[in-house]
Amino acid sequence: MSKKSNSIDRRSFLRLAAVGTATFVLPGCAGAARRPDSKQPGKPNVLFMAIDDLNDWIGCLGGHPDVKTPNLDRLAARGVLFTNAHCSAPACNPSRASLMTGILPSTSGVYHNPQPWRKSPVLKDAVTIPQHFMANGYTAVGGGKIYHGAFPDPASWQDYFPSQKKNKPDDPMPPNRPINGIPKTAHFDWGPVDATDGQMGDYKVADWAISQLRKNHDKPFFIACGFFRPHLPWYVPKKYFDMYPVDKVTLPNVNENDLDDIPPIGKKMARPQGDHKKVIEHKQWRKAVQGYLASITFVDTCVGRVLDAFDKSAYAANTVIVLWSDHGWHLGEKLHWRKFSLWEEATHNVMMVVAPGITKPNRRCSRPVTMLDIYPTLIDLCVLTPNKKLEGKSLLPLLKNPKAKWDRPALTTHGRNNHSLRTERFRYIRYSDGTEELYDHDTDELEWKNLAGDPKYADAKKKLVKWLPKTNVPDSPRNSPKRTTQTKKRQTKQ
Repeated sequence: MSKKSNSIDRRSFLRLAAVGTATFVLPGCAGAARRPDSKQPGKPNVLFMAIDDLNDWIGCLGGHPDVKTPNLDRLAARGVLFTNAHCSAPACNPSRASLMTGILPSTSGVYHNPQPWRKSPVLKDAVTIPQHFMANGYTAVGGGKIYHGAFPDPASWQDYFPSQKKNKPDDPMPPNRPINGIPKTAHFDWGPVDATDGQMGDYKVADWAISQLRKNHDKPFFIACGFFRPHLPWYVPKKYFDMYPVDKVTLPNVNENDLDDIPPIGKKMARPQGDHKKVIEHKQWRKAVQGYLASITFVDTCVGRVLDAFDKSAYAANTVIVLWSDHGWHLGEKLHWRKFSLWEEATHNVMMVVAPGITKPNRRCSRPVTMLDIYPTLIDLCVLTPNKKLEGKSLLPLLKNPKAKWDRPALTTHGRNNHSLRTERFRYIRYSDGTEELYDHDTDELEWKNLAGDPKYADAKKKLVKWLPKTNVPDSPRNSPKRTTQTKKRQTKQ
């Protein structure tokens, strides 16, 4: 069992912090503003913020000791931070399609990025979150990355920035890419870009959201604000790289024999001879972690600008804030990079909710929840008509009491019949060929020891298996292989 020097046990903080949810105050967050109860008439507004590819490496989740995320931390301190939140799928398109429609990937058949989600027979007429809000008298507008970039959904919005067909503003790019020296890696690249904050796409999305918060709205609003970083490539202004001197960057704690007890399908997902081998051979691990951290701090700055404008707006007392990321991200754990796996690094993501009159400051909830639960939660918080097709469960009881009873695990699906179930103690993985993994987070927070074959855990597995989806529909249609090269490149980069 090999550990890299200057590495971290990335979940010890989570375990310790969960001990006292009611009184725990995050370092540097004690001065965060308390949200006043709503005194404005009418239904609450919604500020809906998304961040792409953000794992638990933020200050309030304690996933990385070096990270600087003061704005995400101060938002978390205002309400309920879900410390055990997981995606429905560890890829942008299926995760976002599931979140925005409230339908599981195993029900829709949207399992992977190249599947236009509106071509799913199940989702072609699905009512998305903003559509449901519009049907209930709201204005719904969006900017940046909310849906997977290749598949925007104009029907979901009355207006969109930059446009209904192009949801992501362009970013400045460095010349002579790749700049990390790893050949044939497309956008798997990192390094400072010679640009100001204002030239970055996410900064422009923040500008757009700020302009929306400064408007006079005559109806309740649903404003969606989607940030692209820390999605690859990790190109952000140099000042953010300077915050993380590469020789002082802390690497993840990695077991080089971690795949020895993993079934073949899991090993295939990990692809240790792919990205990980390239990163090691080109001595880029520390620089890659530096790039990811720099990108996190950049997007944190964008979030902070929106929060500052929100606090100065006329809507601060009567607006629900939901902030989420679409999935996690590996940076060498399980000898794997990117998402596209069913382990903790890929499934664990960020979710926090501030609801005036409902949530209290500095609350942490360790119950296993998923992004599928956001849609029914917003219906309850805003007192909208129900949507009976939703497959998630409202988090309203947990927003009122983070220790409330919660009897269901978090389900994540990656490809047909490949599922992970996460409870507060266990992660159970069942692959399409019936092979399994089981990890006990009470003793193995890094998921290094597969206990699936240990008879002592047979009862635990039996209890978890009943939560696997009964429906696993075939893959919905993919994009035609006759797409243009330009379209293929655009989809890959999103």
